[in-house]
Amino acid sequence: MNLTLPPKVTDRAFARLAEINGEAGAAKALRIAVEGGGCSGFQYDIRLDDPAADDLVLEKDGQKVLVDSVSLPFLANAVIDFSEELIGARFVINNPNATASCGCGTSFSI
Repeated sequence: MNLTLPPKVTDRAFARLAEINGEAGAAKALRIAVEGGGCSGFQYDIRLDDPAADDLVLEKDGQKVLVDSVSLPFLANAVIDFSEELIGARFVINNPNATASCGCGTSFSI
């Protein structure tokens, strides 16, 4: 039996969001959305935003990650993380629903 769970946010992702908000001097939430487009059919939209009425709010230590109700099914059981590599540092989404993704990791197909 497969359970559909909301996405998880790693401690590392929450910690980086806290750093960003500390530098900005204002607390914004991190919005993770799925949009049509991209080289594989769907793409992630990751940005700072304010909560909306239909958002799922994932919160830790006062930091919030938002997922809208339309994007939520595409992100079931996904893990939102922060990665620092030689090519750069960015928020990444490990999505078990994606059957293929592009090299940059921002576009995927289901």
